[in-house]
Amino acid sequence: MGWQKHDYDSIPGTYVFDGKRSNSGYNLNRMAYSFIHKNNRDEFAADMDAYCRKYNLSDEQREAVLAGDFLKLMHLGGNVYYLAKIAVFHGLTVQDAGAAFHGITTEEFKQLLRDNAAGFENKLQQEGGYWHG
Repeated sequence: MGWQKHDYDSIPGTYVFDGKRSNSGYNLNRMAYSFIHKNNRDEFAADMDAYCRKYNLSDEQREAVLAGDFLKLMHLGGNVYYLAKIAVFHGLTVQDAGAAFHGITTEEFKQLLRDNAAGFENKLQQEGGYWHG
């Protein structure tokens, strides 16, 4: 399948979850989605490598899952919401994973979230209770 080039493709460190990335990460995201069932979480926890192979992850995806390399997983087509499910198995919180995506400490990431939230309530009130981005 041929994929169209986009302006954002040339922005360093930017991994837009577009059709191409979604396609390449299908098995990875399907595997992470399977964690909605406890028996799948238990099977993954018992043997992460075998579980990754069961879902036909590429070697690069499998190695990134095992290493907990979430930035690499995003690059390889991981959806951030599904990657959060994998983070739990590495003893990480969503904030830990977010910090890894940004290359900063968890505390720095939490502060970034607080800074970005400053004035949100006022903005929301001005918009009539709806957030329009």
